[in-house]
Amino acid sequence: MTRRVLVIVPFAMSADNLALRQQQLAGLQFGEGLHFEYRSVKAGPANYSSHHDFALADVSIFEAGCRAQDEGFCAVCIDTMSDSGAAALRSVLDIPVFGPGKVSMLTALMLGDRFSILTMASRWKPLYKKALDELGMHHKCASVRAIEVPPDNQGLLSGKEDAVFPLLEAAARVAIEQDGADVLILGSTTMHQAHAYLQSRLPVPVINPGPLSYKMAESALALGYSHSRQAYPRPMHARLDMLEAMQLAARQSLAGGPRP
Repeated sequence: MTRRVLVIVPFAMSADNLALRQQQLAGLQFGEGLHFEYRSVKAGPANYSSHHDFALADVSIFEAGCRAQDEGFCAVCIDTMSDSGAAALRSVLDIPVFGPGKVSMLTALMLGDRFSILTMASRWKPLYKKALDELGMHHKCASVRAIEVPPDNQGLLSGKEDAVFPLLEAAARVAIEQDGADVLILGSTTMHQAHAYLQSRLPVPVINPGPLSYKMAESALALGYSHSRQAYPRPMHARLDMLEAMQLAARQSLAGGPRP
């Protein structure tokens, strides 16, 4: 029997760009019958560079996955280190929901004592601060090292490997040698193409957050785990139809159509 896991991509995009996200599955082995399906949000932020964007991402990802259980999915993974929408989805779904942000940080502490995050731009730092605040783990984060290269959430690192990969390696070595990191985390699932390059050249584990979240979902399903209803109570009055209408109107507005 096929079991389906929904992977929610936080930006609207073409099928070709969505395929770049699906490359995160390359080389991974899963139990028989586990199948990952990628879905873009209907409408969302253009990028992740401010709290304005974070709020839009929460809503768009929540809407994209809020009916996943009724659609026959057995788990949900969120394709962004911000873990946007995860808490809201857990409030309406019984199936496990995982984002790669907190999963990566918690896993790093099973592999070492202090970790650093490698990121494309300093404007992403509030995403990591939020997770570190909620986990109470600032003392375990040695540093966040940004290479200050404009991120591309559509084409990812394709065509930019020769320029970006050495910059990430240099930042990683500073994190290890000067900041004291003994584990590194890629700061975005959009950076997954750099993982093999970095891991082959660096003396510490490098966490690739997207694939890690997939494996976490697989493990939770195998063990029969899901989130606590005590921590994520159901809404007293769900407004999922309203949520869908908001996103449909947003997509129509972005496409230049009349507002309903």
